Amino acid sequence: MARKDASSDDLFEIRNSFYIGNYQQCINGATSLRAKSLEKDLLVYRSYIAQKRYRIVLDEISSGDATSLQAVRKLAEYFAEPAKKEVIVKYFDDKLATPSNDLEDIWVIAAATVYYNEENYEAALKILHTADSLECKALQIQTLLKINRPDVAKKVYQQMQEKDDDATLTQLAHAWLSIEIGGEKLQDAYYIFQDFVDKFSSSVQLLNSQAVCNIGQQKYEDADGLLREALEKNSTNYDTLVNLITASQHLEKGENVNRNLSNLKDSHPDSPLITDYVKKENDFDRFCSQYAPSNPTPIVFS
Repeated sequence: MARKDASSDDLFEIRNSFYIGNYQQCINGATSLRAKSLEKDLLVYRSYIAQKRYRIVLDEISSGDATSLQAVRKLAEYFAEPAKKEVIVKYFDDKLATPSNDLEDIWVIAAATVYYNEENYEAALKILHTADSLECKALQIQTLLKINRPDVAKKVYQQMQEKDDDATLTQLAHAWLSIEIGGEKLQDAYYIFQDFVDKFSSSVQLLNSQAVCNIGQQKYEDADGLLREALEKNSTNYDTLVNLITASQHLEKGENVNRNLSNLKDSHPDSPLITDYVKKENDFDRFCSQYAPSNPTPIVFS
């Protein structure tokens, strides 16, 4: 007898695991769900991409698979093969050149993710504006906050509220906006993240989000504890290391700052932060040698 498709209710926990950053839990939950579902496959492959396990995606999705899976494959190619980034950006440019009402959300999400990482925020917002799903609107809010437009992001959030005020993505968007506003709203954001931890389980993403709230409230010891918990889950996560450096600096833990900075250099050498830091280090060394006396006079103590 043919297996039936997995229902939306069957995928609720899997979908939530993905949204809050519990990627392995998403994969495990999907594996235990025997019913077939294209959405299930998309969530699994996107979780692998989030874990930087691109090869699995590239090996398992063939050119003959569903078109929506091709969007995920292109996204994996973009992150896995830096030399092909320009080609993949052009691929999405061409794909989206002709407006279509039939464009699946996954294509919008994949294209917007690529544009976002290319820092082409205008292109990301343009394509996201054509979609109406909560996930597309959540990504739209993230992009708007990236370019310091919380005023517009708030309007998008209100649209999400009208669609489903209790949805995980709507609540996450509320927390992101609260962090952007700062002040007393930071505590509101913290409680939203804590609610997800209590309902589901902690993730690197949620722990970092809570730590950011604590840093904003100058609760550096609390932030440090959350970030060390996140470090145990993933010792090379970029956000964790950056936030740990910030918290350690405020706590005057110089040794921890240097250790985490070294870890960041080792695990994320091409990140904008490290690229800029190394450039400043090299500039400083060059200036020191440029202005150092060529024949320094020795100091003689009588």
